[in-house]
Amino acid sequence: MTRPTPPPSGDADPLSRVPLGEQVRGLLLEGLLNGRWRPGDRIVERRLAAELTVSQAPVREALRSLQSLGLLDAEPNRGVRVREISPAELREVYQVRAALERLAAESAVVRLAGDTAALERHAERMAAAAGTGDALGQARHGVAFHREIVAASGNGALLRTWEGLGVEVWTVLSLHRVRPELHENAADYQPLIEAFRRRDPEVGRLLAEHVLEYADRSV
Repeated sequence: MTRPTPPPSGDADPLSRVPLGEQVRGLLLEGLLNGRWRPGDRIVERRLAAELTVSQAPVREALRSLQSLGLLDAEPNRGVRVREISPAELREVYQVRAALERLAAESAVVRLAGDTAALERHAERMAAAAGTGDALGQARHGVAFHREIVAASGNGALLRTWEGLGVEVWTVLSLHRVRPELHENAADYQPLIEAFRRRDPEVGRLLAEHVLEYADRSV
């Protein structure tokens, strides 16, 4: 595992630096997604801190963040253990996500006023990733597409709640752990783009059905 990048020296604005806890969280997620740690494996805070040559505080922060997403289980005096994620749990997350995105789309379609340029860019990046066989990149660009819609709703509380689901993590987990051959197809997004372009009043329902369709494939 690559160690976190040390903060820059000199007079760089400290607010522009990525907090160490977030860097460690990213490295942990990478390890979970690439198979370094599998369900049942233990992650010991002290050992990981020594490996990364950081204090235990940012490691503890990162582990707690992943526990809050339901990816890890705490074991008193024994560190944490990677959880087995069931298809039923994945579906529950998709159901909540679909409800949030339906609400977001109903506001976003008004605010976007037919301007789908940003959505089209994300779809193009998905298609490019698919063309190179980059399923992980395709999934991440797909998440960016959905985030664009949620952000366009103009509802900060809704965006924070959606982001709190850890959508990218669950999307990639469904890709890697359930049915690796199923990955989001950029062509599936074209009907959504068209619905936003024509300001379809049913776009919220269409988006929710789109999300739940992938949930059904994952289970």
